[in-house]
Amino acid sequence: MPELPEVETTIRDLRKKVLGRTFLNVWTDFRKAIKKPKSFERFKKEIKGKKIRRIWRRGKNIIFDLSHNRSLLIHQKLTGHLLYGKWEFKNGEWKLKTPGPLGDPMNRFLHLIFWLDNDEMMVLSDLRKFAKAELWVTKELKESELFKNLGPEPLEKDFTFERFREVLLKKKGKIKQILMDQDIIAGIGNIYSDEILWQAKIHPLKKIGRLGNKELKRTYGAMRKILQKSIDFGGESISDYRKPSGEKGGFDVLRKAYRREGEKCARCGTVIERLKIGGRSAHYCPRCQKL
Repeated sequence: MPELPEVETTIRDLRKKVLGRTFLNVWTDFRKAIKKPKSFERFKKEIKGKKIRRIWRRGKNIIFDLSHNRSLLIHQKLTGHLLYGKWEFKNGEWKLKTPGPLGDPMNRFLHLIFWLDNDEMMVLSDLRKFAKAELWVTKELKESELFKNLGPEPLEKDFTFERFREVLLKKKGKIKQILMDQDIIAGIGNIYSDEILWQAKIHPLKKIGRLGNKELKRTYGAMRKILQKSIDFGGESISDYRKPSGEKGGFDVLRKAYRREGEKCARCGTVIERLKIGGRSAHYCPRCQKL
């Protein structure tokens, strides 16, 4: 699933391409992706003619603030990613008009297409079809339970170590699960929780109450460093994620733990192991990250 760095990469790229553009039309072959309003016909009617005023992120959500006090929210979920280019419908399927990175096989699952006023298209490619789109009244979105329940943004300046410590120590549970809980901290998922804990030398099963101040500081520092580094490298594309240009992100060369099971730890040479926590996998070094 695209996490904070992938979503941030997406919005930064889209700002260069679609900010100020107007939606002319929209198509989908999977109406269940439209969660608000429930009717695709109404969604289509309301979004046509709306101009993109702002593009921003909250947690893993991409928000397009539009003219006429409307906001389009897209959550890419497990395998979704937004692309920008030109396609045409031929022989019962969408075909890319120009060769290049958009021709990556991971970019061929087009289920939601927006036509823009510059003769370009913004599309959602989503293999598993879990992504969602919602059209809100802007004020209602910002005051919604969806946003109110999200935890703080880990890279914001006001999310200091003291605030991080306060947020974590109010909770009970294992550190891996706490980091991934969107109500506690927004934007971190399976990939970056593994990478953060490897960097901080913290076992994923370690309970919050057993973490000392030095361990918390290492975790906080690793969180800030790794998330920012991944943004700088354009995110992680080990699975389905691609940037709006269709290209892969470059963080994979820095990946130390996630899906490294059976490989040697980059720090000590011990073989990376995998365990299950609440139905999710955790990858860690048993020597560097002792319980």
